[in-house]
Amino acid sequence: MNKLKKSLFIILGGISFGLGTLGLSLPFIPTVPFYMLTSFLWLRSSEKLYGKFVQSKYYQKYVQEMIINKEMTTKGLVRLFGMILIVFLIPGILVDNLVMRVSLVIVYVLHVIFLTYYFKSKKRKSNKVKVEESYDR
Repeated sequence: MNKLKKSLFIILGGISFGLGTLGLSLPFIPTVPFYMLTSFLWLRSSEKLYGKFVQSKYYQKYVQEMIINKEMTTKGLVRLFGMILIVFLIPGILVDNLVMRVSLVIVYVLHVIFLTYYFKSKKRKSNKVKVEESYDR
């Protein structure tokens, strides 16, 4: 790989890691997409950086558990919905438009429904398999 391209990927990966880490405390900056971008960039540029990153607690918690394993605690889910609510409340309060406010409420409710299903459906399926296995015995 071209040395300049490799250096650029390392720098861009560092920036995306910084933005993703900043997103841990700021609800309007998404953590997971930036961490996924970091892993992509570092995978293409440095095996050492990539290896360290995928073994880090940040990657394990925000990418491995949430995206790959579809696991999130109820507390984490409530926190996620709270952050989404804050992000949706800002334009809802600042802009005086009834159609937009109704749209934000509908989109928020859909987020709650589908994200709850996304993260909790795996648990139901795994519990169903365990119940069926216990009946087989």
